[in-house]
Amino acid sequence: MSNYYGGITGYGKAVPERVVTNEELASKIDTSDQWITERTGIKQRRVVGDHEQCSQLATDSARKAMERAGVSADEIDLIIVATSSPDFLTPPVSSMVQHNLGAKCGAFTMVVGCTGFVSALITADLYMKTGQYRNIIVVGVEVITRMVDWEDRNTCVLFGDGAASVVVSRKKEPCGVLSHMMGSDGSGAELLILPSGGTKVPPSHESLDSGQNYLKMNGREVFKFATKVMGQSIEKVLEDSGLSKDDIDLYIPHQANARIIEFAIKTADLPADRVYINVHKYGNTSAASIPIALCEAFDEGRVKMGDKMVFVAFGAGLTWAACTLQLPE
Repeated sequence: MSNYYGGITGYGKAVPERVVTNEELASKIDTSDQWITERTGIKQRRVVGDHEQCSQLATDSARKAMERAGVSADEIDLIIVATSSPDFLTPPVSSMVQHNLGAKCGAFTMVVGCTGFVSALITADLYMKTGQYRNIIVVGVEVITRMVDWEDRNTCVLFGDGAASVVVSRKKEPCGVLSHMMGSDGSGAELLILPSGGTKVPPSHESLDSGQNYLKMNGREVFKFATKVMGQSIEKVLEDSGLSKDDIDLYIPHQANARIIEFAIKTADLPADRVYINVHKYGNTSAASIPIALCEAFDEGRVKMGDKMVFVAFGAGLTWAACTLQLPE
């Protein structure tokens, strides 16, 4: 292992133009702003239009990150895209992003649900530590709203679309991921699942008629799982890094539900003023939620170079991941 580190040097986000408020949803289905807000903390979400695609949102966010990092397409050595809602099952959307950017490098897609960005960032950091890479783009992007049943108030109110990217650049001074953990429990696979579209249940008239092309979620069980693993994951990566809760400048949890985040704050005894929350603006954007929050935290001055952070996520699989990291000076 070399003495190189992977520091975040650029960031950028791209979200759809259309804003869908709780009031708009309440005019179409049996729900209300109060019902949604009390259960989720969500007030609005971004929803793609016909002209907006996963590959384009990913590309737009990556370009912004590259511009901030001051790197050109020929300086990119690898692209990792985390998504569960690509343009196509094949080809991988990561290759489409690579082509759009004009980069000449390897690219691959990680499908780990809402855990995707943290898992991809950990992966990029490990690649960087080999010393063979200079700049890696990590993208979290989702177009989840094309996978939800807009007549099912238990799921359609939760999700939104968007993308955000970071450039991870080779550094000699210590920075980047300080500790990490990843977990998986496939016994809960059916708690959050898109039944049709893969090879087990290929698209068909029957699967469409039965609604298997829509995302299905057992909200109660996912809530119990999330509130359990989030606090435990934070405590684990803090212990492994030798940092205390007070050493962390900002915590960014997966933005799935404000109640889950509030529960994690309480159970892990986190300083609430250092936990970033923007789920009210975007809903659950799955793999894009943490990087979108990171971009906004930068823009709002909530985080700056040299700061220490914790990312923690949970998602389909069931999966979970967390890391402590330090931004380069």
